[in-house]
Amino acid sequence: MKVFAIRLKPNEDLRQSLKNFAIQQDIKAGFILSAIGSLKQATIRFANQDNITVLKEKFEILTLNGTIATTGVHLHIAISDKQGKTIGGHLVDGSIIYTTAEIVIGASEEFIFNRTLDEQTGYLELEIVKEINSE
Repeated sequence: MKVFAIRLKPNEDLRQSLKNFAIQQDIKAGFILSAIGSLKQATIRFANQDNITVLKEKFEILTLNGTIATTGVHLHIAISDKQGKTIGGHLVDGSIIYTTAEIVIGASEEFIFNRTLDEQTGYLELEIVKEINSE
């Protein structure tokens, strides 16, 4: 496994930055190991909802989980507001860093993560492919 550590700075888009990082580093099967930081805008799609919610206030990033690869990212986030109220959901483009985001990413050298249309769900879902050269 390879490990990458990055720090995102103010005004960067969290999801887009991670997608771009995966492409730049040629990460074919990555996953979030650790993530903390803050947002000044959170853009989230809540469970079983089609519409996106944009929240314009300051939040702490409590967790960020999911997969990242050159073929796409699928991330869920949990954040807390100034009263400590916690909310979370599917991370969407438009979540903007407030002060920092410190992220550690693991990358498997045994797999490739693809995103293919699943006829049952209607979404691009994870397809795990065993890397030929990993045996």
